[in-house]
Amino acid sequence: MCGLIGVISKEKISTKDLWEISKDAERRGLDSSGILFNSDQNIFLKRSDKSLTKLISISNFSKTQFVIGHSRLITNSFAENQPVKRKFIYVIHNGIILNHNEIWEKLNLKPYQKIDTEALAGIVEKNLIESKKYSKKINYIEIFEKIKKYSKGTIACAIVIPKLGKLLLYSNNGSLYIGKKNKQIIFSSEKYILEKLSCKKICQIREEGKLIDIPKIYKEPIIIENNEKRLNLVPKLGKSISLEKLLHHEKNNLKRCSKCILPETMPYISFDKNNICNYCKNYKIRNNPKPKKELTKLLKNYLNKKGENCIVPFSGGRDSCYALHIIINELGLKPITYTYDWGMVTDLGRRNISRMSSILGVENIIVAANIEEKRKNIRINLEAWLKSPHLGMISLLTAGDKHFFQHIESVKKRTNIKLNLWGINPLEVTHFKSGFLGIKPDFEEKRVYSHGLSKQITYQKLRLKEMIKNPSYLNSSLIDTMLGEYFRSFKKKTDYFHLYDYWKWDENLINNTLTNQYGWELAPDTTTTWRIGDGTAAFYNYIYFKVAGFTEHDTFRSNQIREGDITRTEALNLIEKENLPRFPNIKWYLDAVGLDFEEVIKIINNIKPIFN
Repeated sequence: MCGLIGVISKEKISTKDLWEISKDAERRGLDSSGILFNSDQNIFLKRSDKSLTKLISISNFSKTQFVIGHSRLITNSFAENQPVKRKFIYVIHNGIILNHNEIWEKLNLKPYQKIDTEALAGIVEKNLIESKKYSKKINYIEIFEKIKKYSKGTIACAIVIPKLGKLLLYSNNGSLYIGKKNKQIIFSSEKYILEKLSCKKICQIREEGKLIDIPKIYKEPIIIENNEKRLNLVPKLGKSISLEKLLHHEKNNLKRCSKCILPETMPYISFDKNNICNYCKNYKIRNNPKPKKELTKLLKNYLNKKGENCIVPFSGGRDSCYALHIIINELGLKPITYTYDWGMVTDLGRRNISRMSSILGVENIIVAANIEEKRKNIRINLEAWLKSPHLGMISLLTAGDKHFFQHIESVKKRTNIKLNLWGINPLEVTHFKSGFLGIKPDFEEKRVYSHGLSKQITYQKLRLKEMIKNPSYLNSSLIDTMLGEYFRSFKKKTDYFHLYDYWKWDENLINNTLTNQYGWELAPDTTTTWRIGDGTAAFYNYIYFKVAGFTEHDTFRSNQIREGDITRTEALNLIEKENLPRFPNIKWYLDAVGLDFEEVIKIINNIKPIFN
């Protein structure tokens, strides 16, 4: 996934405009970059692990009529960079092609690289071969049709065929826009970028595609690679029997509530004479939606806008995916989705984003953090935690994702859409994560995320107390952590509504709809569908189970019992499987943040449990 940019002109291009669109494209990914451009009768292909603006700043465009480029968020475990070259065809691509191996079989061609993007060049190559074989005129519309027919997953791409003097633009979900400024044609992944440049006649590229003439160039490209050794941003899912054996999973005999399944190690838990816990006795039904007509009435205030009329925060998890399904198919809205990638969205989550976006034809705006920087923050906080393990400080490892709430505001401004509909599961209340820090459960809290100034001050005071005890927490990540907390818990949210306040959350219906209707991908290392696109969950749940004898699955299933969705016996059977260590994901997580699996797990295994 990345930000695509391009400037085409019959005269010399404007480097100022090129710089501006490149700078904006970097919001969508900073992991690597690449450009393809002509200079007189030569064509240059540059690829780098530096930012797009840095790559452009060291390039000479004095005799250039076209530049295409990208700022990349590395996905799908492919470290290979773009533009991708296959013979005399060049491609940059935003999205994930889910069936690229299948495409090669249909084409009866072989890939030269592992990256999925090359399949698009293969489709073009096959069409050109057949046109020459049958001595017929090249049908570019047919190329667009075959990309649509053969490909699964989101595609926004620019395909350059210099020998024919052609540039092809195509998107199957609308994440590509084109406009004109002076004598230039400019394209980018977002409409806002072109509006900011004061482009005219801006239009969205969709399945019909766009064909643009460029100067013909017959020479082989001058290829310049600028890559340095760096932290591996695309670790593979772990496979090692010897390492997997280090993960302990010992069954415990904890006393549990006779109504739900919460154990005696749950913070602030107490039991009455019938062995029913205070969490059950104080529980108020949460999955009891308001009348849908109230939502319909509320939405009327936002439906005057032509075109897209709402933003859907979109993680690729089951709840946001099903919310998108409802928003389009039941409410008839026209959404744009927004994804914040902070480096812990797994490839599985990204592939499910790709599936849903392509099938529903929805534009997906990505805001990507500096992945290396975010993972560094996780690493130094985890190193601090390992020096003095404290269950109440584990949440610091997920502090980096709270900027999700910050960037929703910038997306609203860029799209001129106010309404944002969130698909947050009402049963995800855990209590224990802050409970281990010393926060008593607030049974009156109606939201999954706690709000209120006094609550947050108390929470942050307790956190600061632990930081003073362990000064390693007072590190370079602190400002990023505090800013995230501000935007999540203190900053006032506007035009912000929860779909599941008006729509009943039904796990079986959600799972069946996503897997049967959309081919939603499940995780290979767990039976649950919850948090399978989250790279952190498997790791912190291993710690909770090892030290406290339970995980967030216990609290979630307990909430379902209280709602009457499942029985206690069903819940016990479910957590027996769900609480098993997920080695592939834990290994991926530690590889991603740059820590040694064996060293970290041995420290965790030596922590004394809080139960006998």
